[in-house]
Amino acid sequence: MTRILIIYGSSEGQTAEIAEAMAGVVRDHGHEAEPMAVKEAARLHLADYDGILVGASVHIGKHDKHVVKFVQRNLAELERLPSAFFSVSLAAHGDTDEANRYVDQFKQQTGWDPAKVALFSGALRYTRYGFVKRRMMKKIAEEKPGSLATDTSRDYIYTEWDEVERYTEEFLDELTTVQP
Repeated sequence: MTRILIIYGSSEGQTAEIAEAMAGVVRDHGHEAEPMAVKEAARLHLADYDGILVGASVHIGKHDKHVVKFVQRNLAELERLPSAFFSVSLAAHGDTDEANRYVDQFKQQTGWDPAKVALFSGALRYTRYGFVKRRMMKKIAEEKPGSLATDTSRDYIYTEWDEVERYTEEFLDELTTVQP
């Protein structure tokens, strides 16, 4: 049985939800999955896993700093093991150039150039934000060219779950092809 670690950094919960969905796909294909917040991963032995998916949310133009540090510390293992990266941002919903710039910046910061990268759209959780953050996020949504909702009375999930499933299945296909 193939054992997959899904390590992630999530500020508002959408990246965690994506990691859990990936774990469900892995399990549905008969493998073992362990989704884990990067802040809980201090004593992990990456060599215990057959493959690793790493995910990070983007806030204020940067990927989660804990994920950046995790990748920097574990670069040799991530390069040795089959691994892939997924980036979660609002930019991925309509501004893929910006979302790709975030990934390029992440690669430069970490030195990691994963063979497989996915850009997943995040969420606007207006009802969970305090007054100031809600106003700030609405302003950001208004500045994006027509792609983000500005009604602050509800939440918006932009993640395309079929893309999450497809990405995870492709990773598994590549991983099991390489495994003896």
